[in-house]
Amino acid sequence: MAATGTAPAAAQKLPVAKAINSSLRTALENDPKVLVMGEDVGKLGGVFRVTDGLQKDFGEDRVIDTPLAESGIVGTAIGLALRGYRPVVEIQFDGFVFPAYDQIVTQLAKMHARALGKIKLPVVIRIPYGGGIGAVEHHSESPEALFAHVAGLKCVSPSNASDAYWMMQQAIESDDPVIFFEPKRRYWDKGEVDPSAIPAPLHSAQVARQGSAVTVAAYGPMVKVCLEAAAAAEEEGNSLEVVDLRSMSPIDFDTVQRSVEKTGRLVLVHEAPVFLGTGAEIAARITERCFYHLEAPVLRVGGFHAPYPPARLEDEYLPNLDRVLDAVDRALAY
Repeated sequence: MAATGTAPAAAQKLPVAKAINSSLRTALENDPKVLVMGEDVGKLGGVFRVTDGLQKDFGEDRVIDTPLAESGIVGTAIGLALRGYRPVVEIQFDGFVFPAYDQIVTQLAKMHARALGKIKLPVVIRIPYGGGIGAVEHHSESPEALFAHVAGLKCVSPSNASDAYWMMQQAIESDDPVIFFEPKRRYWDKGEVDPSAIPAPLHSAQVARQGSAVTVAAYGPMVKVCLEAAAAAEEEGNSLEVVDLRSMSPIDFDTVQRSVEKTGRLVLVHEAPVFLGTGAEIAARITERCFYHLEAPVLRVGGFHAPYPPARLEDEYLPNLDRVLDAVDRALAY
């Protein structure tokens, strides 16, 4: 079925959710092999309305409502990719991905190597992740480290509308499987999206704010918190450089290194638990690379090593401006 809607032709301000919707629309228009599939992605348009209107415009054969069976959804996407399609799968909530974990790590991640490079699986798995929306159990997880640890998977997370639009395009174009972590509490944050812009490479980190005293690096939902912390620190006379990592696998260590060589200090921030989180790998690598530049230990701010709490307690669990600034103060105290 031909599309009746169009992707944005000129720069406009969009919420993150709408930016992803526009990106999916562009991909569906440009490549008949692109499919969107998942629970309630069609008629409902997804629980966050990220896929709103796509089934109406592209038909049920390309925007597919699936049964409630995550393992089956991912397994079907693998089969479709083997037949030349580019499926974009939605896992409705972060905590629902684990029934599909076996398919993802034993099949999707390994097929290319198993076939000695002769088989490609261009599958994108969209996972709305993180807390901050007052949800019930299994709806606020941050499982990115579990996937970043697996060779054969790429893992990315945008922090703003422009990156959400362009990184989705790049993920769909990738011949390797990409786990696309969408920060659900940022779905309603607006930003400018310019479809004519030249995007940064998918796995490159970007300096979101220049600074000189401390590097603060984050991805996804925590970038906004870090930018707010940098603005607050400036009022106290401290200059923070904020690095938006954007990709958790692979990680752009070079950009982080350049920043740390300038500031001498690094604070890493993510919603996921600090224990064995993505920040641990970055801390180790930067300590190795920048040992003689560091003026303080690399510090980490994140969730606690405990199950995600009930909604009424999540503000105590999630890293916030004060916890980031506390880590900055500790780094500067050395």
